[in-house]
Amino acid sequence: MSTLNKPVRVLVVGCGNMGASHATAYHNAEGFEICGIVSTGKSKEVLNEKLGGGYSLFSDYAEALKATTPDAVCISTYPDTHEAFAVMAFEHGCHVFIEKPVADTVEGAKRVVAAAIKANKKLVVGYILRHHPSWEKFVELAQELGKPLVMRMNLNQQSHGYMWDVHRNLMKSLSPIVDCGVHYIDVMCQMTRSKPVWVSAIGARLTEEIPAGNYNYGQLQIRFEDGSVGWYEAGWGPMMSETAFFVKDVVGPKGCVSIVAKEAGGSGKSDNVDAHTKTESLRFHHAELNENNQFVKEDEWINLTDEPDHQELCNREQSFFLKAIVEDVDLTDHMNDAVNSLQIAFACDESVRTGEVVRL
Repeated sequence: MSTLNKPVRVLVVGCGNMGASHATAYHNAEGFEICGIVSTGKSKEVLNEKLGGGYSLFSDYAEALKATTPDAVCISTYPDTHEAFAVMAFEHGCHVFIEKPVADTVEGAKRVVAAAIKANKKLVVGYILRHHPSWEKFVELAQELGKPLVMRMNLNQQSHGYMWDVHRNLMKSLSPIVDCGVHYIDVMCQMTRSKPVWVSAIGARLTEEIPAGNYNYGQLQIRFEDGSVGWYEAGWGPMMSETAFFVKDVVGPKGCVSIVAKEAGGSGKSDNVDAHTKTESLRFHHAELNENNQFVKEDEWINLTDEPDHQELCNREQSFFLKAIVEDVDLTDHMNDAVNSLQIAFACDESVRTGEVVRL
């Protein structure tokens, strides 16, 4: 509950995959109360019905803000609206939960953070992997492997049907390595706790169905100050291969740790949102050898019993948002990390477009 023993009244903006999941979290949480649902299309009616009806529906965001006077706003619209919607919410004295990325430019993200600070309101960015116990464990084990680290990650999505519509809309403003890459860049920064010094990236446009100059496949490489290196690969579209589309692997001098998702990494799962956060098992390999060059320890299989599904992760994100509001949690590092990972992702995007290494 809030400090006033009243639920936090939240306006839900955007009712796609993430918006619907966040709305479900608010609907079921004691500390929140939905005061309105906003979308330009029919998705708000579908969501309202799913939640049992009874919520006020709006097609215009500015109108909804004035009519509902919320305590908080949840923004899960396309990235090109994020900056304007967030700044408007802060100007109305609201706390903001926003899906990543914070904005579709680095300067825009900085303006959103500045608006949060000026309004003295909370800004929580939807870095869903930060709320996943297995990913937290993955980061923790990676930090035991010594330095430098070699981090190998990808998430290629053989998208079709509804997901291909979503991806094509996203690519009007962002590439896959920016939209998805911010998650994994954030993870790499947590693992190394080191400063990235340069990035290099490549990309390819594999379809005429996206704007000219945009690309639906990208691969980035990052070098960190401590000598650690990482790569991340993301491709969207019906042409993408499902061979090795789900790689989450870190190597260090003392061994390696990998996410082994037998089910989530299986055929037909690449554009299943629920599968993207699944870890199932962590495999921890120790590099230590005896005098005969044989391994001293067998590989450890770590199966965490707390394996939240996508909805439960959204519930945990919103619990964190509520805690930040009620307990006045200092989110300075959280906001800085969100801008930092976006800055690195856009540097990678610049590298794709220029063909040059970008020094940070």
